[in-house]
Amino acid sequence: MKYKLLIMAFAIAGLIYLLFSVFFVDVQINKYSDIAAVKDQKAVQHGWIPGILPESAYDIAETHNIDKNTLFGSFKYKEEDEEAFLKHLSPMNDEKQTMYWENFLFRVDKEKNLVKYRNRTLAQ
Repeated sequence: MKYKLLIMAFAIAGLIYLLFSVFFVDVQINKYSDIAAVKDQKAVQHGWIPGILPESAYDIAETHNIDKNTLFGSFKYKEEDEEAFLKHLSPMNDEKQTMYWENFLFRVDKEKNLVKYRNRTLAQ
């Protein structure tokens, strides 16, 4: 009888843990209209936004999951800032034309003036 109660207690604890980990994920989504809003919210200091965004950056968005240590973001920029921004980035040796700066990976769509970025994981 005690054995069945112990198994039931572990099953209930496991179910509660599963429900909390699925429904109460620590994900935050932030959107900024421009670089001034990023600076005002101190998003660079928090590590959510790379410190090399061009001054013309706009439609800035980032999503971070504190539990999984993942970060994804994007922004648009004006074409006149493209060359100066790209000087900060170093190419990686992959077929997807990924670039990096510090702890961030970038993909740049020059036709749309759009940058997508994410944080590097320990495996990269």
